[in-house]
Amino acid sequence: MSLEEIRKTRLHKLQMLRQAGMDPYPADTARTHTAGAAHAAFASLAQAGARVYVAGRVQSLREHGGSTFATLEDGTGAIQVYFKKDTVGAKAYDFFLSVIDVGDIIECSGTFFTTKKSEETLEAADWRMLAKSILPLPEKWHGLQDMEERFRKRYLDLLMNVEVRDRFVMRSRIVTAIRAFFDKEGFLEVETPMLHPIPGGALAKPFKTHHNALDMDLYLRVAPELYLKRLLVGGFERVYEIGKNFRNEGIDATHNPEFTTIEHYAAYWDEEELLEFLERCTRYIFKTADKSEMLPAKKFARLSVAEALKRYALIVDYDAETQDSLAVRALQLGVEADKSASKGKIADEIFKKVCRPKISEPTFISNHPKDISPLAKERKENSTEVRRLQLIINGLELTNGFAELNDPLDQRARFEVQEELRKRGDIEMHEMDEDFVEALEYGMPPAAGNAISIDRLAMLLTDTRNIREIILFPLMRPR
Repeated sequence: MSLEEIRKTRLHKLQMLRQAGMDPYPADTARTHTAGAAHAAFASLAQAGARVYVAGRVQSLREHGGSTFATLEDGTGAIQVYFKKDTVGAKAYDFFLSVIDVGDIIECSGTFFTTKKSEETLEAADWRMLAKSILPLPEKWHGLQDMEERFRKRYLDLLMNVEVRDRFVMRSRIVTAIRAFFDKEGFLEVETPMLHPIPGGALAKPFKTHHNALDMDLYLRVAPELYLKRLLVGGFERVYEIGKNFRNEGIDATHNPEFTTIEHYAAYWDEEELLEFLERCTRYIFKTADKSEMLPAKKFARLSVAEALKRYALIVDYDAETQDSLAVRALQLGVEADKSASKGKIADEIFKKVCRPKISEPTFISNHPKDISPLAKERKENSTEVRRLQLIINGLELTNGFAELNDPLDQRARFEVQEELRKRGDIEMHEMDEDFVEALEYGMPPAAGNAISIDRLAMLLTDTRNIREIILFPLMRPR
């Protein structure tokens, strides 16, 4: 039977329900117990002969002469319901069989008993439809095997695949653990704008929109950084924000245009205090997720960008390289480098494509090129590098943070360099933000800040290879 024929048959059953006076989509339900609660209290409910109301989606139907077993599933589990013709009456029983389908959401009332196979079961005395399904669940027609289709119809993916539901439960536990950790550490949760007049806080291509009433162009935020730093100027010493960022860039296994981070800032910290904090935070999250065995007992490793390039990309002396020589080396390594890209940008592309995938043990990468880190303090030991940290685990960049630049004159000069690079064609470079520089001129305390990718944490803790597997509704190309 084709999908359209199945739909037509179910529409006929829907009409039969209405003709019989049964609302196929009522607003209320008399449910007294979820499946999980019913199983937990089964012994006492069965002994008392208590009338129980359960509700859920029909996942299976099995007829045996004058009786039918149905499995109902709700958000807490599944429960078996037994329909017996002698109990509900011949007319009601026949009507039930004539209109019911796998996928329907129904309510049943009755008492509990144990079958000969020791199955906890509700013997139905009555039932009613809560939501008649017009389309069949995937397993009843061509299945839901196509990955693209799974992402487009996530609701079916969740219905049919327990491991997918578990993955998103884990993601929720991660967010809860992060929030609990930061609250305990004295951070204040805040909200900052999603619409920015200037795209700032990261080197990225933004999404652009227009506000009609103000007649001005705006950008979906690429990062909340500059607004969170304004709060440091305003006197808040520890702040964090969990929320969405948007970048108009490519889609691959670890990148989605819309993604979730927790970004946080602490006054009077430097990158060394941040490093210690991040290691404690990471261990707490992994312990909460029952994944402590994924982390070594020893302190996380540390490696500079130059050391990583030497070890994994055979670039012996990064400082001795020129922009042109590094661009040639990038091509030899199979990394495409834009002609307008700075030396640091080329090095970063080599690191991301060649070095990072080879780093499996938890490792902090430090001492990044200054020209790709316009918001970080430079290192006194080497003025071409900044005091920045990235945490890499299993080839995934999980965090990015640094000792924050709070010198307004230096910040203005950095923005001017970035503007010049933009004019040369690198559209990801940071724009001048006069308002932010003015805020710094009022004085921002020494601080360290960091962003943690919640999406990639979820990937790591669920052993998932594609970021779209842990985003409920990832961006998809139209059919």
